[in-house]
Amino acid sequence: MSQSFWTVTKQWLFYKFPRLAIIFFCVLLSIVWFSFSPMVASSSSTIQFVSPSWVEQNRDNPKLKILDVRINPLEYIEGHLPKAVNIADNNFRGPNGFLPVQYWEEQKIAQIFSKAGISNDDTVVVYSDGNNVLGATMVAYLLERSGAKNIAVLDGGYKGYKDGQKDVTKEFLRYDRGNFTLKDNPSVRISLKELEPLIGKKDVVIIDPRPPELFEGKTNLWVRNGHIPGAKNIPWPTFTEANNSSEALKNPHQLKSLEEIKQILASRNIKPSDTIIVSCSTGREATLQYVVLKHLLGYPNVRIYEGSWTEYSTTDLPIETGPEKSA
Repeated sequence: MSQSFWTVTKQWLFYKFPRLAIIFFCVLLSIVWFSFSPMVASSSSTIQFVSPSWVEQNRDNPKLKILDVRINPLEYIEGHLPKAVNIADNNFRGPNGFLPVQYWEEQKIAQIFSKAGISNDDTVVVYSDGNNVLGATMVAYLLERSGAKNIAVLDGGYKGYKDGQKDVTKEFLRYDRGNFTLKDNPSVRISLKELEPLIGKKDVVIIDPRPPELFEGKTNLWVRNGHIPGAKNIPWPTFTEANNSSEALKNPHQLKSLEEIKQILASRNIKPSDTIIVSCSTGREATLQYVVLKHLLGYPNVRIYEGSWTEYSTTDLPIETGPEKSA
């Protein structure tokens, strides 16, 4: 025969059952397209805050990986959680040809996770210390953004872990390189182009977690100072015990109860049904409130404007100064 079996079969199928043939080949094309198209993560990633006891109880699970993201390597060398691998949070950002401290391209971020021993199906706990809870939530956010599924931040951070009389070590973990495949999740972020038409829209809330002096434009830091019009200023420590009246209980890594945080949001007329955009100085401070709103409280429409004021201040888009305007 001069024709292949496949060719004869196609001709016969289209002749006898044209509608069935069309459906069959559409399905076949879809399978091929999904097989070769860039992988995009679903929104099924979870980020939770876990206690020191939870980490201790699950430490022997081979799928549990721990990232110590403290910036000073000597702090890690002096003592760290057993199984922890140090990868400072500032490794994930740099200049992009114009703006400083922008997130590296997605593939490079995925490579950093692989080098730290992380694979997509691991459960990853992230922690830091001092005022650097934002480094922990930033790396947790980047894990979600890149395709990890099960992510946790250590509630209380390294201080809370040590205060709980949990074991720490000076030993370095021997580990194999991970297999972290990029599965980009663009639903977690918003670009300047996407943000612009949303400014001032009803049911769109922009939360700015910077200190009041930066929000109001009192500090001469950027080329233009102030905030995005209509933004609500909720400094990030508001969600934590950073300013607890008891010195012994002060800990920026310790979250307030979710009921307290809900009351804070309700007092600012922020509803779960709102479209919420969190924008800060460099896209780092925003990650704490993003994680709390989206993953702990379950608000469905929360995104980060990663360029934040570093990018916005360089444009000719409108700005506001002074305290936020009443709704």
